[in-house]
Amino acid sequence: MEVCQPEGRSRSNFTAGVFLVDKPPGATSFSMVRHVRRLLDIKKVGHAGTLDPFATGLLIICAGRPATRLVDRFMEGEKVYTAVLQLGVETETMDTEGKVVRTAEVPRLSRKDIEGCLGGFTGRVMQVPPPYSAVKYKGKPLYHYARKGVEVIKEPREIEIFSLAFGSYDDKRHRLEIEVTCSRGTYIRVLASDIGMKLGCGAHLTALRRLASGRFFVQNSLPGDNLSGPDGREELMKSMISVDQALAMLDEQVNMPL
Repeated sequence: MEVCQPEGRSRSNFTAGVFLVDKPPGATSFSMVRHVRRLLDIKKVGHAGTLDPFATGLLIICAGRPATRLVDRFMEGEKVYTAVLQLGVETETMDTEGKVVRTAEVPRLSRKDIEGCLGGFTGRVMQVPPPYSAVKYKGKPLYHYARKGVEVIKEPREIEIFSLAFGSYDDKRHRLEIEVTCSRGTYIRVLASDIGMKLGCGAHLTALRRLASGRFFVQNSLPGDNLSGPDGREELMKSMISVDQALAMLDEQVNMPL
């Protein structure tokens, strides 16, 4: 969670609320937090689950202490993503933001070939956090060491891939679209890299969109670009979920049948 606490007392009458924001490409999750902090003029603002700058989709933003206390509960929900993989090209960051480190010929792949590969990744698996990530080691994020060329190997963590569905495949550009439903802490770019390895050609993540987190869905969110518009505060307040409403939805999430 990112929490922004500027100096000075807030002049806002706002107390607490939860906001669903559709993060646009290029923006950081923290920049969305800053927009909300500015519009509400309140100290405590945080988000439940970082999206990389190139990624888009659902960002749950909590404002006010009663809401930020719920961040961990928001993060426990199942996540749903659509992802686009570029087969045949590997990058140092496993996504579109890193330099290319290897290319390979992509074999002829049928839908059956791809679905057979994807089926092997569902269930509980151990995943190693990528070098370019915010996971901490000795108080600093792994990307701090990676940028200096220092290799740090973190212990693998258990995650769960609940479903991994074939979306489409462009056999000319070798781009594969998938939909992933997974647990908290899953790195989709690591999954993309692993899928590429299993297909025998390597891959990296070129696009990522978060569709849902627990009982919260991107179709109910406010476009992030609207936060910087002239009616940003008005639109933000219209979209607010009260803390009581959010708690009810979180309780419903916990009680959902498996």
